[in-house]
Amino acid sequence: MGKPQDYSKILIKSISTFFFIGYLPVAPGTFGSLAGVGLFYLLKESGINPLIVTSGLIILGFLVTEKAEKLFAKKDPSFVVIDEVAGMFLSLLFLPVYDIKVLIIAFFYFRLIDTFKPFPAGRVEKMKGALGLMGDDIVAAVYTNIILQLVLRLTFFKTS
Repeated sequence: MGKPQDYSKILIKSISTFFFIGYLPVAPGTFGSLAGVGLFYLLKESGINPLIVTSGLIILGFLVTEKAEKLFAKKDPSFVVIDEVAGMFLSLLFLPVYDIKVLIIAFFYFRLIDTFKPFPAGRVEKMKGALGLMGDDIVAAVYTNIILQLVLRLTFFKTS
């Protein structure tokens, strides 16, 4: 039987890599974001409150990412993708996600904003610990959500 700290390490690795999706050899952040889109859609279809799950993912991300950095002895390891999953959930919150076009556009906006890190995301990313790791994705998600809320309300974009 393993030691309790062994189970703690496995739990931190599992959650921070979002059940090892982060270990995919190419574009782990993109796959983490895709996992977020898929899971959000499935949960939305199940009737589970997405606000509760989004809040839980963000809290969980803050709880494990700093521990993951210490465990892996690396600042913002690329295989830690819980931040992308939580960011994608926040990006999709309160949007008509039953429309595949909205899901696709949200995914691309989030990835674009997360990559280019407009102010203050770039500054937030440089912060230490969980705030730096989670913060830039939260900023990208808020920007994504605001942009899509505006696009959906101010244009003739029709959801099916």
